[in-house]
Amino acid sequence: MRGKFLKVAVAATATAMLATACGGGSDDSDDAGGQAGGTLRVYATEPAFLLPSAANDEPSIYVIRQLYRGLVKYNAENSAVENDLAESITSDDQKLWTIKLKDGYTFDNGEPVDAESFIRSWNYAAYGPNGQNNAYFMTRIAGIDALQPKDPDGEDGPKEAPEPTAETLSGLKKVDDLTFTVELKEPFSGFPTVVGYSGFFPMAKACLDDTDKCNETPIGNGPYKMDGAWERDVQINLARSESWKGEPGKPAKINYRIFADVGSGYSAFQAGELDVMYTLPPERFKDAKASYGDRLYEQTGDSLNYVGMPLYNENFKDKRVRQALSLAIDRQSIVDAVFDGRNAPATGFVGPTFQGAREGVCEYCKKDVEKAQALLAEAGGWKGGKLTLWANAGAGHDAWLQAVGDQIKAALGIDYELKVNLQFPEYLETAKGRKFTGPFRLGWGPDYPFLETYLAPVYGGGNDNNYSTFNNPNFDALLKQGDSAASIDEAIPFYQKGEDILAEEMPVIPIYWRKEAALYSENVDNFVWNQVSGADYGATSLK
Repeated sequence: MRGKFLKVAVAATATAMLATACGGGSDDSDDAGGQAGGTLRVYATEPAFLLPSAANDEPSIYVIRQLYRGLVKYNAENSAVENDLAESITSDDQKLWTIKLKDGYTFDNGEPVDAESFIRSWNYAAYGPNGQNNAYFMTRIAGIDALQPKDPDGEDGPKEAPEPTAETLSGLKKVDDLTFTVELKEPFSGFPTVVGYSGFFPMAKACLDDTDKCNETPIGNGPYKMDGAWERDVQINLARSESWKGEPGKPAKINYRIFADVGSGYSAFQAGELDVMYTLPPERFKDAKASYGDRLYEQTGDSLNYVGMPLYNENFKDKRVRQALSLAIDRQSIVDAVFDGRNAPATGFVGPTFQGAREGVCEYCKKDVEKAQALLAEAGGWKGGKLTLWANAGAGHDAWLQAVGDQIKAALGIDYELKVNLQFPEYLETAKGRKFTGPFRLGWGPDYPFLETYLAPVYGGGNDNNYSTFNNPNFDALLKQGDSAASIDEAIPFYQKGEDILAEEMPVIPIYWRKEAALYSENVDNFVWNQVSGADYGATSLK
């Protein structure tokens, strides 16, 4: 069903100096369920949300995946889809799905995790006026058009979208306390895979009665619960949940320490104040490799860093301009100079380890200055003045984005400036508000383990994560054909044809596939990385 995935659970080895007195494994010796206990201290950046229906950014999801659990999970070693809270997910026609839940699971406040908890969560996410970022993921469910009426002349037109005519999805039906059905608008073979994404997690009734409060202090149903309130820009603390019926988390507590920039996080790790960093400053990789040896974990990655094109800006509407900008960039030289050759230059839009991924799909992703200049001339030249290149602050993107700007200037004579002063929550609001004045850095990793995850969410017409505002009916039609195919294998050719359209239209400029690198301290006994969801803190044990 999926392409090859490498084994990603690794055992830590003691190869560096003994940890300092602020090391993490000894203060909490709780060994409930035979687990190691202790407090795992992890690097984090400020989340945008802690509500599953709203959170679609990496910092948020790293917390949410420990607080909540959904219908299925993804195996850390091979990304296989495994039932989690679902007893079964079945269908005779891939359009009407029956979901049976395991009994006995509750939220931290004692509410049952039942059919109604999933139905109300999905309805809340889908209802347009709620403005939830993960509303897109509900768009395959029957009745969505009544909750998200289409704007008759598009978002840029003078007319407004009509008010919703319903508040609940007609495709969601409760059968009994532990069973519900989901009717899709069209058959979709990937449905049991998609529902492992955190936007499909259930929410307690008390949470939806006061979502602002629940966003600050979530009422989860997973192996961990909030331990105190979310201290903005400082930390988030989790502790094992007594109400969780499944396998307990390995650490007794998880401390997410929030940093404004990755460099400060690395300094804290060096000082013995952190046990796990799921990312590294690019310029410190060699130092980390030399200092920490086997405690620097590396994994072939499927997270794309790209330069998005604000198609709502007149200067970027002509695809020849977008193609020219892409042709001006030598991706390998950027990977070599900025990342010491660690990352992989992007030549397509689908993660390289995924079934259906193809090398060299993007003919405009290989540097060709002469062709770039010719295309820009055909488009009437550059009329936008100084090019503003955007990226979020503190994440180490400055160096490679500057290299992009230097190469565009050298090849096409377009001067540029960097705007890298917004922390990620504000940066994401800028993206959602269509306020980028030039090309913008964003990344995309898999939400679930098959290639559609790289296409529909980011480039589908009107989707919340489509920050370039790309809208191509042929692309959408191909994805719809892929969705309706009898199996994922049969769907792949349609998705590939959709990727071919992206490679011609270039709504974003793929730059590189990130090779995952994480550090863990001597306090860590077994560090676990999941190819789909990244560092798995709940499964990572301390000595």
